[in-house]
This record gives sequence, structure tokens and C-alpha cells, in this order.
Amino acid sequence: MKLHTGKTFAALTAAAALVLSLTACSGSPSGSGVAGTPAPNGGGTPKTTYKVGLCNYVDDASLNQIVANIQDRLAEIGEERGVSFDISYDICNADAAVMNQIIANFMADGVDLMVGVATPVAMAMQTATEDSGIPVVFSAVSDPVSTGLVDSLEAPGANLTGTSDYLDTNSIMNLIFAADPDAETIGLLYDQGQDSSATPIAHAKEYLDANHIAYVERTGTTNDEVMLAAQALAADGVDAVFTPTDNTIMTAELAIYEIFTEAGIPHYTGADSFALNGAFLGYGVDYANLGVETANMISTILLDGADPASTPVMTFDNGTATVNTETCTALGLDYATVEAAFAPLCTKVQPITTAESFDDLS
Repeated sequence: MKLHTGKTFAALTAAAALVLSLTACSGSPSGSGVAGTPAPNGGGTPKTTYKVGLCNYVDDASLNQIVANIQDRLAEIGEERGVSFDISYDICNADAAVMNQIIANFMADGVDLMVGVATPVAMAMQTATEDSGIPVVFSAVSDPVSTGLVDSLEAPGANLTGTSDYLDTNSIMNLIFAADPDAETIGLLYDQGQDSSATPIAHAKEYLDANHIAYVERTGTTNDEVMLAAQALAADGVDAVFTPTDNTIMTAELAIYEIFTEAGIPHYTGADSFALNGAFLGYGVDYANLGVETANMISTILLDGADPASTPVMTFDNGTATVNTETCTALGLDYATVEAAFAPLCTKVQPITTAESFDDLS
């Protein structure tokens, strides 16, 4: 699916405006509702154009899938509901100063809602909108409770909610040992500064400790550091490497997958985009669907007056294992054998080949 890269993306407006269902908002001034929602019954005129500020954390295949599907789904909803979404899109490329400026620009532009793709963006938006109450919908936040974004998955409790790509770490560990029951040492490759990595790495250590399996940790915060960490793990002679949904490692995967392949080490990861970029396996959610459901949530807040504080965070089945068939062959493994070993532990096992983006596969 093609990613829209312009700063502003305006969804098509249907020819005939649909009268929106109006929902009363307790405590709102007369003639107004929750920011960006239709006015309550008897007060004011519902909007036909909604301004949405969308910020992506980094340029990687999974997050780009989310952005593209948010934009495309909002365009569809706009046609269905007779409204338009004026989407200001930007990407901060993991730069905190740039990210804060993007958010400030959204606020100055008077957006009706902000969308933060990945944990750091969601957290920055949470801080920036604390006083204004502008609704925030996040996407691809692995652990919104532990990071303090929400009180609970069922009742977020503030002005933000969203979709989570929570990772079932134990399931990936089970896949490692299904493929290699004799594995003795597992490498853990991640960025210590990524909040999305903290919980799954802790769970991986718990699993390995409980099963008396040794592990080696290597970390990096830049592409160069990640390269060095990957080379160190190859020198350590680990039997497999695990990386969760870590955006720093994701952006470096194309540069490191051959290090592991040449050393005969399978890289098990927390998203299919890693496998797209050369890792042996990516396990986790469907990021295209994550984007669609994020857009649906935006719609319920802006068009139907849903309150983010009481809108449950959406989580998804982690059961899809994506295997890079080229890497599988380079590691001396047979895809049919791997598929048979993984199938009982997954909802689905699917093949993929190495490319920079999902668009390159079509």
C-alpha cells in the first residue's frame, strides 16, 4: 500500500453531507462538545472537516504500514460519513527536539486530535496535551500501562487511548526452541532507551532463567552501535538472537541481518518488518490491520463523541510467524521443516522475501 508522504493529506469529501449523530457532552459549554466532536443535540453545527496531526517516530516498514493504513481508512470513512480529515503528517526520525516541535505545530494549528505512532511520540503527546485535553490516539505502543500512558487497558483514564502491539515474548521463546531444542545460549539485542523493549526483554530473561538457558545481552542506540552489537553476538557464538519490537534495531536490520546469516545465527524478532528486512523470523501483530483499527478509533472519537478516557485500548492476536525464506535457506534450514515446527505454536506461518518496504513486494 502506498505511503502518503506529504505534510498534509486531505481525505476526499462525499458529495452530500451526512447529518452526524449528536452526542451530549457533560460539562461542555453550550454549543460545543469534546474537542473536534459534533456538538451536542440542540447546540451548534457539526464539523465537516476535522484536523488531525499525525506523527510517526521513525521510517521503518511496520510503522509506515500503520501510517498508510490510517490515512487510507480515514479517507474511506470520510466518504462514508460525508466529512473530510485534513491530516498533517510528519516524522521525527527519533529526534526528541524535532518531535516536540512537530507536536507544538499541531497545537498551534488547532488540530482536533493527535495521533502518535510508537511509544515515544505517544508519551510526548500525552505531556503536551495534559492541560488542553486535545484527544490523542496512539498506535504501536507495546506496553501503555507500564509506561504510564493509561491507567489500564480497559479504562485509560485521561485524554488518550489507542492500539497496542503488545508482544507475547514467551511465544517467541517457544519458537526458538521448537526450531533448535539444543540451543544453549540466546543473544538479546535491543536498545536500552526504547520503552517498548523493557518489558519483553525482562520476560525473555525470566523465561530463560526458568529454563536454565544462558543469555548474552548486547545493546545499541545508533546504527553503528547496533552493527557492533551484532558483530559481538556473532563472536559470542550464541545459538539464536531475540529482539522485541525495538525501533532502533528495526531501522538497522537491513545492515545487520547478513552478519547473523553468515554466522549461522537465526534472528527472532517482534514484527514482520524485521523479517522483511532480512531477519529469520518476525512474530507479532498485523501492522496494516493495526493502522485500520487506529483510524476506526479516531473516527469514533471525532465523529461519534467517544471519550478516550473510557475507550479501551485495543490489543491484537500475536499469532502470526513470518519467515524470511531467503534467510532460511542461507542458514541451511528447510522452510517446509521450519513451517511444520512452528505451525502448532502459531495462528499462521507465512513466508516473505527480503525487501526494504512492503511496497517493494507488490
